[in-house]
Amino acid sequence: MGADIALYMIGLLIVLILMGIHIGIALGICSALGVFLMMGSIDVAMSIIGSTAYESIRSHLFAVIPLFVLMGDFVSKSGAAGDLYRICDRALKHLPGRLAVSTVAGNTVFAAVTGVSIASAAAFSRIAYPEMVRIGYKREYALGAVAGSACLGMLIPPSILLIVWAILTEMSVGALFIAGVLPGILLALLFIGYCVVAAIRNPEIAPRAQREVELTRSESISELIGGLGIAALIALVIGGIWGGLFTPTEAAGFGAMGALLLGVIKGMRGPEIMQAIYNAGKTTAPIMFLLISASMYSRLLALGGAVNTINGLFLGLGVEPWMVIVLMAIIWLLLGMLIDSVSIILLTVPIFAPIALQLGVHPMAFAIFGVLIIEAGLLTPPFGLLVYTVKGSVPDRSVTLGMIFRGAVPYWILILVAATTVLLVPELASWLPSVAF
Repeated sequence: MGADIALYMIGLLIVLILMGIHIGIALGICSALGVFLMMGSIDVAMSIIGSTAYESIRSHLFAVIPLFVLMGDFVSKSGAAGDLYRICDRALKHLPGRLAVSTVAGNTVFAAVTGVSIASAAAFSRIAYPEMVRIGYKREYALGAVAGSACLGMLIPPSILLIVWAILTEMSVGALFIAGVLPGILLALLFIGYCVVAAIRNPEIAPRAQREVELTRSESISELIGGLGIAALIALVIGGIWGGLFTPTEAAGFGAMGALLLGVIKGMRGPEIMQAIYNAGKTTAPIMFLLISASMYSRLLALGGAVNTINGLFLGLGVEPWMVIVLMAIIWLLLGMLIDSVSIILLTVPIFAPIALQLGVHPMAFAIFGVLIIEAGLLTPPFGLLVYTVKGSVPDRSVTLGMIFRGAVPYWILILVAATTVLLVPELASWLPSVAF
């Protein structure tokens, strides 16, 4: 009976989401109602739900999210993203489509200190897109480079999605961070390869700049400080976790302090610092609320034995294991058209992760595969969160959503290629963690 109730609540959850009710509220309603129907007592149900919420939020792992978000906001506000882009631009000046390549390279490095794709999309929409258009780049090509490469923020550590995945599956946050490094580099190289090949095949979409802009001494020093500051933050956070010097929570704390120091050196003062803190709070609060409601949802599934029931349904289909994985990927892509990435993970990972484990899929590889597929949802119409972020951030009112979606299609395909590669070669995700931990 408990499994039936849990399955009914999953159905109700889907209905509520389709009706437009906020995912966190829908999770809370279904969890409370389902536990009440199982226990037969409102007092017992509220006690179970309340203790679950309390125990989930008091975990020290939850501090990782606001601290990494704060680190990213400090870096974004400091102007270091622009410094990084210009450094990449000059370093890659001989490549065809160099500004698009610089956007991908800049986003790759910027992702290692933000952990949030939206921050990357907003920053490079204002920095890279105007420069590409000024030189004469085709707008769809330029917009695709900005939106597509912003996805790297969800994979390259510190990634908010990997933190949420680790919390839900009780995996090591540090190990998942390290697992995302090689797939992240692979995806960045695929993006760069596309930018170069597209520019070679059709030089009109990416004309070469006729004249380099000369920097003053003060501009060069400021740019160097920004670039070296980001490199130092990456070494501090990722190197500290990899070398065993910090736990992920400690690394996030030191990273936030380092980013604040970089911001102050770059000229940030009280108002900008407070604005960064405020933005971090606005980003973090909904995620924390979702995690609390998701922990209640997980308790409902556990009490009702729904996970075992759904596992039996998937494994009883009588199909090859890869077909079950493809079905999961299709579900993720469909959900990506409707809801945000964190919500997708909260809804599906408690169910999908145990199934993948029973199918013999390496848990690290499955986590990276899942995040990559969910990343593709950020570019999938009609939701396409990154597409809407770019649309709202570019200083060009004539840009349409259709332009951005068309420009992002090659990146969407390459994300699926990278996801398939990780699944077929799980060592891409598992080798570095096995060395580091």
